[in-house]
Amino acid sequence: MLNIPQQLATELNLRPHQVENALELFAEGATIPFVARYRKERTEEMDEVQLRNLQDRYNYLTEIEERKKTILNSIGEQGKLTDALKAKIEACLQKNELEDLYLPYRPKRRTRAAIAREKGLEPLALFIQSLNVKNGALVPLEGEAAKYVSEEKGVKSAEDALKGAADILAEEVADKAELRAYLREYLLDEGVFVSRIKNDEHPEGTTKFEMYRNFQAKVRNIAPHNLLALCRGENEGILSFEIEYDDEAVLSYLESQEIRVKHSRIRAFYQDMVKDAFNRLMKTSLIGDVIAEKKLYADIESIKTFETNLRELLLSAPAGMKPTLAVDPGFRTGCKVAVLDQTGKFLEYQAIFPHQAAEQRAKAAQTLKKFIEKYKIGLIAIGNGTASRETDEFVAEVLQSMEAKPIKVMVNESGASIYSASKLAGEEFPDLDVTVRGAISIGRRLQDPLAELVKIDPKSIGVGQYQHDVDQKLLKKKLDETVESCVNYVGVDLNMASKELLTFVSGITPTVANNIVIYRNENGVFKNRRQLLKVPKLGPKAFEQAAGFCGYVEGKTLWIILPYTQKAIN
Repeated sequence: MLNIPQQLATELNLRPHQVENALELFAEGATIPFVARYRKERTEEMDEVQLRNLQDRYNYLTEIEERKKTILNSIGEQGKLTDALKAKIEACLQKNELEDLYLPYRPKRRTRAAIAREKGLEPLALFIQSLNVKNGALVPLEGEAAKYVSEEKGVKSAEDALKGAADILAEEVADKAELRAYLREYLLDEGVFVSRIKNDEHPEGTTKFEMYRNFQAKVRNIAPHNLLALCRGENEGILSFEIEYDDEAVLSYLESQEIRVKHSRIRAFYQDMVKDAFNRLMKTSLIGDVIAEKKLYADIESIKTFETNLRELLLSAPAGMKPTLAVDPGFRTGCKVAVLDQTGKFLEYQAIFPHQAAEQRAKAAQTLKKFIEKYKIGLIAIGNGTASRETDEFVAEVLQSMEAKPIKVMVNESGASIYSASKLAGEEFPDLDVTVRGAISIGRRLQDPLAELVKIDPKSIGVGQYQHDVDQKLLKKKLDETVESCVNYVGVDLNMASKELLTFVSGITPTVANNIVIYRNENGVFKNRRQLLKVPKLGPKAFEQAAGFCGYVEGKTLWIILPYTQKAIN
């Protein structure tokens, strides 16, 4: 079977011992942030990107090896496993290639070929196959086929017998791995995506997909966002798209591979059979494979963009722990204003209506001034949603007449409404309305973006287009990895971190994160990291993984992440 570590070393341009050591660490339960930061001597400075690529490819190859075992067992039980076939299967590195090899032996439903075999027509198919030689003798096909006519078996005529034989041969052609691989590559290289709007239902100028009304793009070169838009338009029933290709070129290739006989009658039989093999048995699945491959590529490229945008957002410089006035703008329902202290603790709330009558605007200005002076506000966070520009102008007017002017910042409020209605927000602020919770979230995002944004599903933060069109399982995996990477890059303050933030720390599970918060509430602030060992369910292994990413504030000395050693941890 495949030597996976050796294969990974070759593919990823790594030394074998780097791969072996990294895989050993993963098997021991080490997280990628931990290995990247504290086990550099074993991996020779492999970074997070290299480690994640290694882990992803290892998982892929492991899945293939498991699939190979299933396939080899299945073919072996059929008594059809040859040494040559076994070698081909064991050498496979891609799932498509593996499934192509298995296709002729995969248990099938009752196909036309299976029905023809039940009618006893396989000998006829083999006979015709024997005629497919360059200088073979001319044999009247109808005369041979007439021998298989049988009312009992349901073969009514020589023509019926020839059709059944053609079905058997067509299935054999359609199941050939080398033909499928070539045609799949041909469609990738030469195919063209073509889309059309359903004009009867959507006249010109009435849809958001107008650029795709008569759209064309080479399959190989289509931009990820274009393919995702096509998929969305098709899912919404507005457009349809397909892959167009040179049908004659495809059939010509198949004929060149499958037809050797020169006699016109037998050649015509084979031409019809090959055409049927492609159109009925190969075309739909091959085009589906190509679309799936391009869709996966589009998903991966789009998710990379989401990852980059999310990382930039999570690692935005915090404005600092200062008393903050958070404003969630609005026209008709007014602006929701929440006051937070320097630790993000909620203090007071009031709705103001600066965008209505002059009297209401003046009253709103008085409220803002009162809050700023009473709480010595240092930061004002204004959400960037509806009425944000008008609210920003209003706040600027209020600040003009004040001597001590807080710093005013426009804050991305994507996902704030989702957080405010979540179970988590309900647990954190059970007595507050959802509108108040949303304003609090906006303020905390300015104080410490990372600590607040980890409370929200990354898909809801608005980090890219088409996030609902890509593979949702893959999107969640990659965005969760990005959050984990950012949290461990920055580290957490044991005495301030929420359980949601702690969950992303290397080695800490949601249960342990909750236990850390409970321990802190019952026993006071952490004075050193070894106190973590007193937290229920946080054992030595979890401590080894987490300790280097956890710090604490003692007096006015802010912790920093230091290289972890077995012997000395604060």
